[in-house]
Amino acid sequence: MRRVLVTGGCGFIGCNFLRQVVPGRPETEWINLDALTYAGRLENTEDFAGAENYRFVHGAIQDKELVDGLVSEGVDAMVNFAAESHVDRSIAGPEVFTATNVMGTQNLLEAARRHGVESFVQVSTDEVYGSLAPEEPAFTEESRIEPNSPYSASKASADLLCRAYHETYGMPITVTRCSNNYGPYQYPEKLIPSFIRHALADRPVPLYGDGMNVRDWLHVEDHCRAIALVLDRGEPGRIYNVGGDNERTNLEITELILEHLGKSWDLISFVTDRLGHDRRYAIDSARIQTELGWRPEHTFETGIRQTIDWYTENLDWASRVMSEAAG
Repeated sequence: MRRVLVTGGCGFIGCNFLRQVVPGRPETEWINLDALTYAGRLENTEDFAGAENYRFVHGAIQDKELVDGLVSEGVDAMVNFAAESHVDRSIAGPEVFTATNVMGTQNLLEAARRHGVESFVQVSTDEVYGSLAPEEPAFTEESRIEPNSPYSASKASADLLCRAYHETYGMPITVTRCSNNYGPYQYPEKLIPSFIRHALADRPVPLYGDGMNVRDWLHVEDHCRAIALVLDRGEPGRIYNVGGDNERTNLEITELILEHLGKSWDLISFVTDRLGHDRRYAIDSARIQTELGWRPEHTFETGIRQTIDWYTENLDWASRVMSEAAG
């Protein structure tokens, strides 16, 4: 049986990935290594936790002995979702982002090198490219990396380590860089679930700056299908951009949420902008579409409505996550 180590599988994107592959690929054993920080929750995996081809291991990717022990059991492939990912948190406390996103990734790479792992997929972000002006073309895989936050700098550093391990040791490593994800099980402090919760409670919806920052939005299930394709057929040493081709300003997203929930736009509250707030992200996904045949299945209009409805129906989940995180 093929064995794949998935790190960070209790987080937003990781749990959605496992939700696809655990039942969909019963011939593969999926090992989920997760530290269960504030953003990773066991309950996110409850619907497949009892599967015969699934195993959970509690631990951090920074733990060299634990990682090496797991990989030495005979891991064929690794998919690294584990990361600190909230930009505001990285501004307030950058150290943990370096420890997890850089040193943790290096631990995984070293274990993969020592034990001859056949495939290593690093899940990264479009934020490593920096910010685009309104008239500039979308980021391609050849775009320069110019990260502007401690978070994106830590992810860019991890990407460069992946490149170095491929070039130096010939390791079969691929990197995916996605645009902003949305969908079920996203940590509630992120933009879309946070704004939904504020609106449902008739509380002011805090919008940074003038609200005109632009993001490309990708449904998490489409992203996970792309990662599975890269795991199966990605060319070692390649970077694959994964975007939704759905550029929207943050103000547009806010208005859409309020409209769907039947709330007044008067709830919008413009607040002091985030430090170093990137103005625009946009992703060109031509490579993964051409080479691997990936296409997004969710239209933004349908996907965002489904997402708003999911958080509306799962308010207890979001409230529980936030209250437990607060201690």
